Amino acid sequence: MIVELADSRVRLKTIAAVVERSVWTVRRWIQRNKTTSKLKDGLRSGRPALYSEEIKLRLVAFYCQTQPLPDCGRWTLRWAEIFLKAHHEQIDAAPSKSTIHRILSNNKLKPHQSRYFLHITDPNFFPKMEHLVDLFTNPPQHLFFFDECPGIQVLKRLTPDLQTETMKQRLEEFEYIRNGTMDLFAFLNHDDGKVAVECHANHTIDTFVGVFMRHVQQFNSEVSLHYVMDNLSSHSSYCFCQAVAKLSAIACPKEKELDTQIKRVRWLQRKDKRIIIHYTPYHGSWLNWVEIWFGIIGAKVLRESFGSPDALKRAIEAFAETWNLLWAHPFQWSYDGKDLHDKTIARFIKMLCAGAQKMELRTLTKLLMLTTNLLKDYFSQVPKETWRIFAETLSAQNENIIALIQQEKGLQRKNKAQLAFSTLITELQQHEFWTKDLAA
Repeated sequence: MIVELADSRVRLKTIAAVVERSVWTVRRWIQRNKTTSKLKDGLRSGRPALYSEEIKLRLVAFYCQTQPLPDCGRWTLRWAEIFLKAHHEQIDAAPSKSTIHRILSNNKLKPHQSRYFLHITDPNFFPKMEHLVDLFTNPPQHLFFFDECPGIQVLKRLTPDLQTETMKQRLEEFEYIRNGTMDLFAFLNHDDGKVAVECHANHTIDTFVGVFMRHVQQFNSEVSLHYVMDNLSSHSSYCFCQAVAKLSAIACPKEKELDTQIKRVRWLQRKDKRIIIHYTPYHGSWLNWVEIWFGIIGAKVLRESFGSPDALKRAIEAFAETWNLLWAHPFQWSYDGKDLHDKTIARFIKMLCAGAQKMELRTLTKLLMLTTNLLKDYFSQVPKETWRIFAETLSAQNENIIALIQQEKGLQRKNKAQLAFSTLITELQQHEFWTKDLAA
């Protein structure tokens, strides 16, 4: 490729960027091509490679797919070195710690690291997400994002913070004294990014309703208001329904008419009143923009040292005031949910491969229902090959899923899981992904 590009009069720097080599290497190969037609590497100095590619692959498989203890733990380089010296037959070699590290690094593998993930489980996640994305794309005049950050620990460090001499890095005292907790309530304005905050010692229904009513009362009674919030039980309580009805100057339905959360949520979402609530799907907190601001204040304020809840309250209020004066700006939403359908099924496949019997039944039931809805309403958003792999994986875990359902003692939960499983299989059959061969 280097020679062909050079013959086409491409600049050396451009060739080097394309082939990901230095300009010196590119020039050397061009010169070599002028003197010989045999473009092969010459003999290199140093001893031959000790481990073959097969051994390296065995080592990668051993380190990434096995565990040092029965069903738990992760390898460290030192543990793996000691184990392989005692059991070299595992990979037909006993590499040193540095060799293990080098082979893993060459393959860009870091199995010792971990991070949390939050999988989509709401069966109606995607319709709810589409509703919110449409709301963000075509926002009403008064749109607010509300949430609460409960249980913020008020921590007092035993000594002041220090700095290192050279790089001036911050040194925080390890020990601290707990001085209670604080609950932060915040409203983020979609138009300008400004926030309204209140701090309280608790986040009971009465506290939440009071905070919400004070925010609404700032506006003219004729103004229509939209709020995005999560599915916390207090956000759909009957007391909240009464408050919304009062602020909207309409009669609230009787409590027996709103005796379930589903009924209350539907009423609060209705568009025929002044205040309209828009709920994020479960495990969809990233759709609530105020979470962005919570991340900012968490990094800038909440990690500091405070001797009392009042001191933390003053710091939060001061930060909110400064934010509104200097840093507030409208946030831009660009994500449209593309490829999220495929990623959801792909991760469910990984969970099933890891063992359906290890899953909690309620979560498995929700995932089965979610997958059924994706098959019905978003079939084309997931590649057919992914659906085929999913059907095969589900079939392989068929016995484990049935056993998990049968172990459930709660009759209602058991029936719900059985219905979700059978409904999904029926839907797969209709799309010709579930055959007699798979069922067998």
